[in-house]
Amino acid sequence: MNDIKVLSVGGSRNIGYYASLRLLDLGATVTFLLRSPAVFNGDAAIQRHVSSGKARLVKGNALVREDVERAWTEAAKGDDNRPADFLVFTVGGTPRFNITKGFVISPPNLVTQALLNCLETLPTPAPKIIAISSMGLTRASHNNLPLLLKPLYSYLLRVPHKDKCGVEEVLAHCAGWPWEERDSPGPDILGANWKERVPSHGQLKSVVVIRPALLTDGECRGDDPPRAKQAYRVNEGDLSGGYTVSRKDVAHFLIEGVVKDWDTWQGKRVSIAY
Repeated sequence: MNDIKVLSVGGSRNIGYYASLRLLDLGATVTFLLRSPAVFNGDAAIQRHVSSGKARLVKGNALVREDVERAWTEAAKGDDNRPADFLVFTVGGTPRFNITKGFVISPPNLVTQALLNCLETLPTPAPKIIAISSMGLTRASHNNLPLLLKPLYSYLLRVPHKDKCGVEEVLAHCAGWPWEERDSPGPDILGANWKERVPSHGQLKSVVVIRPALLTDGECRGDDPPRAKQAYRVNEGDLSGGYTVSRKDVAHFLIEGVVKDWDTWQGKRVSIAY
């Protein structure tokens, strides 16, 4: 992967961080768009790749269109100035608890608007896009959740999941996937005339959406050789009986499954759980 260029948006922590570190260790060049590059000051693993020139840190906010444009420009730098090969989009806000609303993020459309900025400024040719969503967002997917998780998703995660629904609707439009109007989060999340900001319907074919179960900070089972073949379950569309999955295993699948076997997963919305 020495010649692969990646733009990581949301890569300062969690799934985006673990996936980006895997890419760097495989030889890819990863450009991070970061509100505070200082987040990596004490990170020896990242700093090793910064010193080699493989990790590039761009200070900026994904909610600012001009900052995203700068990140794309930086990601393209190299001997050939070829645009980035991949966009790894793993943005997620820092939630706070509200007694009446459950967990909330500010702004409530943070993830959707960040994605719209990324798509509005896409280079040509467009990169392969991998975005992290969640299980249980649409009505059909929610109905497929284990019974014990339904109250959690309906109350505690309702606000951040509404934002993720915006991400799914935008990508469904760009990729030409079916989308039910009843699942739309509406203009409060998407904004007015959002379709004018993104590629036309069905224009982007190289898109994968990963929908994890309830995320944990557990170990990466995928790196455990005795269990590697049964570390986690993945399925196009919904996945029955899935309660949890670790962020590290989602990152493992993102790289070892999706990136390394792109032709298998391209154009799919994939659920992952134990």
